[in-house]
Amino acid sequence: MSRAGLDKNPREVASMFDGVAKGYDRTNSVMTLGFDRRWREWSRRVLDARPGEKVLDLAAGTAVSTVEYAESGAWCVAADFSLGMLRGGAHRAVPKVAADALRLPFRDGVFDAATVSFGLRNFNDTVAALREMARVVRPGGRLVICEVSTPVFRPFRFVYMRYLLRLLPFIGRFVSSNPEAYEYLAESMRAWPDQRTLGELISEAGWEDVAWFNLTGGMVALHRATKPSASAI
Repeated sequence: MSRAGLDKNPREVASMFDGVAKGYDRTNSVMTLGFDRRWREWSRRVLDARPGEKVLDLAAGTAVSTVEYAESGAWCVAADFSLGMLRGGAHRAVPKVAADALRLPFRDGVFDAATVSFGLRNFNDTVAALREMARVVRPGGRLVICEVSTPVFRPFRFVYMRYLLRLLPFIGRFVSSNPEAYEYLAESMRAWPDQRTLGELISEAGWEDVAWFNLTGGMVALHRATKPSASAI
C-alpha cells in the first residue's frame, strides 16, 4: 500500500478497502467506541435531505450512511470505487454504483446534495474530487463532508497525534480482516489537513458559504458548503 503522504494509487486504495469490507461496520464501531453512530447522526442533520431530493453519498462503503439519509424520503445513491465494500452492503435497499470520485458517472447538476463521510482523504486529488462533486450538484445545492480532523485542545491533540493514532494499527490486528490497512489509515489521518485548510480547499474547488464545526473535540469535523447559484456562476 502506498504511503499516505504520497500520491494514492486508486487501485491500491480500492483493493485495500476490498480487504477490509468483511466486518467493516463492526470494526468501525469497535475502533470508534460507538462514536461513528453519533457522527452519522450529525451528518444526517446537517445534510437535511428532504422528500423528493436526490442525494449522492460518495465513498459510501457498505451504504450504512446512505440508508440513514434515505429515511428522510430523499432518493439516495451509494457510490464507491470498492466493489468489495458495495457487496458488503448488498443487503441494504438503496441504489449502489461503482464510481471513481474523479470521474463520476452522472450528468451535470443531477443531485440536490452530495456528501462524503470519512472518504475524502482517500482520494488522490482532493480538490479535483470536490470539483467533480460540484459538477453533479445543481446550482444552489449542498455539500456535507464528515472527516477526521485536528483536535482543538492542545494537550489532547498531542496525545491523539503521538499515541492514539499509533494504537490504531495495533487494535486493527485484533478486530479487522485486513490489519495492515489500518497502518495506512492511521497515517492518512495524521497527514490530513486541519479544519481551516480543508475549508480553503473546498472554496478552491468552487463551493461557497463554507463553514465547519467540530465533533468530539475536533477529532472529527463537519464541513458544509453550497454550490453558487446559476446567476453567480
